[in-house]
Amino acid sequence: MVWHKRLELWAKLALALVASSLLWRPGRRRKVGAPLPSPRRVLLVRIDNRVGEALLTTPLLSTLKASPQPPEVHVLVHSKVARVIAGHPEADRIIPFNRRLLWLGPLAPGIRDLRREHYDVVVDCANWSTPSVTSALISRLVGPRSIVIGPRMWPVHYLHSLSVPARSDTNREVLQRVHLLSPLLESPPHELMSFRAPQVSEKFRAWLEAGSGSPRAVVNPGGRLGWRRIPPEAFASAARALIASGRTPIVTWGPGEEGLARTVVAAAPGAQLAPPTNIDELAALMRSAGLTVCNNTGPMHLSVAIGAPTLGLFLRMDMDRWGHPYPPHRMVDLTPVVDSGGDLQARVFEEVRAFAHGFSARDSSTP
Repeated sequence: MVWHKRLELWAKLALALVASSLLWRPGRRRKVGAPLPSPRRVLLVRIDNRVGEALLTTPLLSTLKASPQPPEVHVLVHSKVARVIAGHPEADRIIPFNRRLLWLGPLAPGIRDLRREHYDVVVDCANWSTPSVTSALISRLVGPRSIVIGPRMWPVHYLHSLSVPARSDTNREVLQRVHLLSPLLESPPHELMSFRAPQVSEKFRAWLEAGSGSPRAVVNPGGRLGWRRIPPEAFASAARALIASGRTPIVTWGPGEEGLARTVVAAAPGAQLAPPTNIDELAALMRSAGLTVCNNTGPMHLSVAIGAPTLGLFLRMDMDRWGHPYPPHRMVDLTPVVDSGGDLQARVFEEVRAFAHGFSARDSSTP
């Protein structure tokens, strides 16, 4: 860790200690295992600005709504990803949050309004790998009298009413995150991500239907961080494997990625470049195509959430933590191949060919 990042971390930890002292109230802490009343109103707090992080929170919505006395559930999310879970059938309200004026504390815009909501329970949906001071602080500020539940991490646990220890039997992020609700549950949680029914324009729907007569697959070579992306040559190999399996690869792209997508299409004759898509259109395309090949990135979680068989290609990331290793999906860690100087294109071709052969080329549905 570079020195300025280390300094920033220690400053945040110091802030957590100071804030926990200033916001302390007698009788607020709850013992692990102590019974909690069934909440009527719950706020989930996840202010990360990544698409995948928003989707990884959806199992908590399903779990809460499946309880014997389903509460009203609100979700506080980063303003950039509110679109990801807006309209989710199990979220009663999605609240975009801008933290620029958070230094004002209880007087910050948004915080002040949320304090008036009087939530019974606020869940700090952070993880156990790094203490999230901002998330814990917001959770406490919006719920001054609420039961605040969050991960047991020093020193942010001082801002919680009840801190939940991490599960010791798994490190899968989706399972750990829904585990935060364990103090409220009487039955096993829901563990699958979900997404709303995609809403697309008539023009995009017509484009989908025009191509539905032949088997297709989505190839998404992009990703937020270049160092964990499989190179475009390997995705071109993936596209060629799909063509050999009887499918037309539709190469999708996000902001700033059109050049990357065109590189893949040029190296795989027969592949097609997707039109520009928003998140609903991408979800509809994935569902219609019925098979997705992608990096470990937001579109991977989206493809899994809408139920499309997904081949996730990992590079220098913890596949056990961030992957979805259950049928009909497959996760592959290509880091050893890259580090050993192996034939990455050949390995990707074989992985994609084998994955595609596991599904009928006619297994697709229109949105």
